[in-house]
Amino acid sequence: MEIDDKLNLIFSNVLTEIISTISGFSLEELSGEGDSTFEEMTGVLSLCGKENFIIFISANENDMRILCSYIIGVPVEEVTKNDIEDTLCELVNMTAGSTKLRLSGSDYKFSLSSPFVIKGNDMSIAVKNKTRVISKIFGNGEISFKLKVIH
Repeated sequence: MEIDDKLNLIFSNVLTEIISTISGFSLEELSGEGDSTFEEMTGVLSLCGKENFIIFISANENDMRILCSYIIGVPVEEVTKNDIEDTLCELVNMTAGSTKLRLSGSDYKFSLSSPFVIKGNDMSIAVKNKTRVISKIFGNGEISFKLKVIH
């Protein structure tokens, strides 16, 4: 298996396994790019080392509210914007940390930046000198997330 395929599989598996573990939701890879409001919220974190990665996990606020409700155990209508932002930061943080751990026996060694959330509609992020991009959408009919990794 080529390294790009292996990395693609690791990032994808990590995200879906984490969501399943913390919420019980089983997600599958979907085709397409989602609707125009899909990227209302994006959690971002950098893995810095010999090679660098930037992880973006995007979702609309309603899907994050549902996930957060399952994680913290309160009704959806009681989930606050702060709860949602914390959940998205933690989701991208766990994804990066677990990826780092899975790659620990390889040449990929990383330091992780602090996670942060970007909010808004019709966002565009340009990254200079990107070489490869992993871009996938995962969902289950109730919630969906977009994973984008720039390497």
